Amino acid sequence: MNFCSNCGFSQLQFEIPEGDNRARYVCQTCGTIHYTNPKIVAGCLPVWEDKVLLAKRAIHPRKGYWNIPAGYLENKESVEEGALREVWEETEAKVVIGGILAVFSIPRISQVYILFRGQMETANFGIGVESLEVELFAEDEIPWNDIAFYSSKFALEQFFADRKRGVYEAHVGEM
Repeated sequence: MNFCSNCGFSQLQFEIPEGDNRARYVCQTCGTIHYTNPKIVAGCLPVWEDKVLLAKRAIHPRKGYWNIPAGYLENKESVEEGALREVWEETEAKVVIGGILAVFSIPRISQVYILFRGQMETANFGIGVESLEVELFAEDEIPWNDIAFYSSKFALEQFFADRKRGVYEAHVGEM
């Protein structure tokens, strides 16, 4: 950060504010402390019968790789709303959110993924603006070597393990 978004001056210094334990950008003119926090990624694994709906990414990073529909949460949006929006933007599918499938943290890039299980309302889906392809996959059809992100691979593995046990749980992972 170069400029204070509160007063507009460029006298920011990266320092540990009094009473804090981490370095933050602090305006030397008005004293505003600028907190930067992790990005929340909201998503949902759409399920239809015994298959899951994945989207092949049309955008970077990992363009051309398959993924669980997910993306950054927007301001003034609940995690559930963000997950439903991402499913629609990427797959044009309508889903009913189930429980949490996985919470996956990637501290080195300050991201937290919150991925839900979702039941598709119908078998209708399409190619959304952020996707190259969209397809329903049975477990043995998933292109495991072409999954875009480890968070999606983790969530898919947990989903199928839960389904085999007949018990769905929320899973926590980290990379």
